[in-house]
Amino acid sequence: MHLQWKKSFAIIFSGQIISILTSSMVQFSIIWHLTVTSGSAAVLMIAGLAAFLPQALLGPFVGVWLDRWNRKKTMIIADSVIAVFSLLLGAYFFFGDPSVWIVYVILMIRSAASAFHAPAFQASIPLIAPEDQLTRVAGWHQMVFSFSSVLGPALGIAVYSAASLGTVLFLDVVGALFANLMLMLVTIHQPRVEVAQTPSFFAEFKLGWEAFVTVKPIVVITIVTAIFGIVFMPLATLFPLMTFSHFERGGYSGSIVEAVFGIGMILGGAMLSVFASRWKDTAYMSLSLLMIGITCVISGLIHSGAFYAFVILSFFMGAAAPFFNGPYMAMIQRAYEPEKLGRVISFVTSITLLSSPIGLALAGPIVDKYGVQMWFFWSGIVIIFTGFFLYAKFSRMNMK
Repeated sequence: MHLQWKKSFAIIFSGQIISILTSSMVQFSIIWHLTVTSGSAAVLMIAGLAAFLPQALLGPFVGVWLDRWNRKKTMIIADSVIAVFSLLLGAYFFFGDPSVWIVYVILMIRSAASAFHAPAFQASIPLIAPEDQLTRVAGWHQMVFSFSSVLGPALGIAVYSAASLGTVLFLDVVGALFANLMLMLVTIHQPRVEVAQTPSFFAEFKLGWEAFVTVKPIVVITIVTAIFGIVFMPLATLFPLMTFSHFERGGYSGSIVEAVFGIGMILGGAMLSVFASRWKDTAYMSLSLLMIGITCVISGLIHSGAFYAFVILSFFMGAAAPFFNGPYMAMIQRAYEPEKLGRVISFVTSITLLSSPIGLALAGPIVDKYGVQMWFFWSGIVIIFTGFFLYAKFSRMNMK
């Protein structure tokens, strides 16, 4: 039994590794293609919205459906939908340059499918691994995503530059099909659903809200998180534009920035796991915001010949990010009773996810009119102020 779960997990996760990597390749390659062909921040922001908004809107409700659907079949269907539309978009690029609106629509469909796939996979892990091994499995899973953020852009731009965007999309089809093949080789036991339980999205949302507002510090920090998301999340889409328009460099330089940011995140997460008990969670979060804000401000001020300074700043920006996200989730997990935690996390997730499309909608016209450095600079100023606010608000409170 001990070896059986490891064997099953190795099979299913080997497929997911390839699928996650090829999806990361596609994500960066499409953003880079739109950067090179349009040079418009508005185009990039719309693409970001198309790729993100369906997940943001569906995210809070998907869990209710997944508890009633077969999780293995849900993953297979979701990956199949992604494969079909990657194949369709790849064919468009092979036979001609498709309209940007076709790209937007296919990005939205892929995003909607991803909204079902990722949580279905997470919900399947306890059905495969023993309970005392879940923390270890979660650590492996996090490492895969971190390394894919490093390797995906580099491999994506390499294939894009050597062949075409269509080739990258076809590799994503292969990745999705391989993941499905691995899923078919394992058995995932579906938990029994009580027929009497009928989900009500509005009722679940109300219960989540009522539990959420009972802990005022979490409410305040969530508002700060939403503000942070509005100004910071568009930078994920603007990094390639910064490399291309301000520093006047190509795709390989853009992939270096993405890789260095990802390496910073991996090392930042490792440092957090070592030093987690030294300070209060709010102190780590304040320090993270200050570090991210300062690096953004400097990025908005450096001249076009300082590309490698921007690479170094990207590393520190990535290293600071886990010191905000990790303590924030730990505070939520400690503040609420276990039976209410799922609803609260669902509600908080909806707030943080929806802040990102708002930021994308604001950033597009501003960057097109004033330049990409303007968003880096002023987003940094806002983030620094939120860091000081968070520190002043909680420095004297006896709250972990």
